[in-house]
Amino acid sequence: MRYGDVSDVLAGGSAREWALGVLGEIAEGGSRGSRGSGVRGVRHPLGFLCLPLVREGDLGVCVHVWTAGARRARSTTSQVHCHSWDLVSHVLYGQVRNVHAVVTDTTRSPTHRVFEVVSTPSGDVVRPTPRTVTYAPGRAELFGAGDTYTLVAGAFHSSVIPEDGEAATVALGRGRPGLGDLSLGPLATPLHHVRRERLDVAETARAAELARRSLWTSNTPGG
Repeated sequence: MRYGDVSDVLAGGSAREWALGVLGEIAEGGSRGSRGSGVRGVRHPLGFLCLPLVREGDLGVCVHVWTAGARRARSTTSQVHCHSWDLVSHVLYGQVRNVHAVVTDTTRSPTHRVFEVVSTPSGDVVRPTPRTVTYAPGRAELFGAGDTYTLVAGAFHSSVIPEDGEAATVALGRGRPGLGDLSLGPLATPLHHVRRERLDVAETARAAELARRSLWTSNTPGG
């Protein structure tokens, strides 16, 4: 599987069928008691389970699963963040509200500090920067099953699942050189390290099967 293949699947309107197959392979591999598919899920600090499928240099593809059926990782900053990569996100089932952030640089009565998030093999280094800002929620866009939306690198936003419902997306990322992954957090939060918890084979298989069943039973129009 390559980034271009997944991009073509989305463009061709067959994301649902493709996702059912991929999730089924991950679930079936784990249920056999073997090493499984090679995919290992991660509890992401932004509240979802990440199933990483493709990594080709600055290109990546993941399935993100929000569910009440699995324990969530806790964010040490906030849900407001920006990526160092351009995002294409396709909603498989459920709803995702993309809330754009209004972020204004200021040293007078700031509400948040900007933190740089640097991923390492052992987890994330969350480093406070000198940059302080005021934050307010801005325009909110609601996307449902079968919708695809894009977000340019460097745009602060948050992804909200209405009423803590069930949802899943296919996320494609294309890195932009010179940009960093950033998060807004409390002003006094110090530099710290966050270990991203990887799921084992069985947990990954359960997450994939949960998403597969939810997708299978959802009324997803078109792709």
